Amino acid sequence: MFGGGGGGLNPRKMEQMMEQMGIDVEDIDAEEVIIRTDEYDLVFDDAEVTKMDARGQETYQVIGSPEEVEAGSAGGSAGGESDSDAGSSIPDEDVELVATRAGVGEDEAREALEANDGDLAAAVGSLE
Repeated sequence: MFGGGGGGLNPRKMEQMMEQMGIDVEDIDAEEVIIRTDEYDLVFDDAEVTKMDARGQETYQVIGSPEEVEAGSAGGSAGGESDSDAGSSIPDEDVELVATRAGVGEDEAREALEANDGDLAAAVGSLE
């Protein structure tokens, strides 16, 4: 049905067909991919990542061999900001609000919110 004999389509013809159907394919130059589950993290170093956009529905394909590590232990210092946000359920908007109200930096505001279980008023009170 899709061409003769050789066991499939050549990649160029496949790409043309997908384009005609409105499917955009893009290779993503990923350094690391982390999939977090409740029980463990799957860490893919140097994975091949392909994004397919089929009329607004995005699908990501990750090709590689992951390393299974303890839940929540993957990532961390690579992005700078992810270090302070790791394991924190404090929304950034709350951190900014406390920092502005108390006239302190965001790191200090986040620490105050964490110490006060996310209570905005108590965090501001402890910083004044």
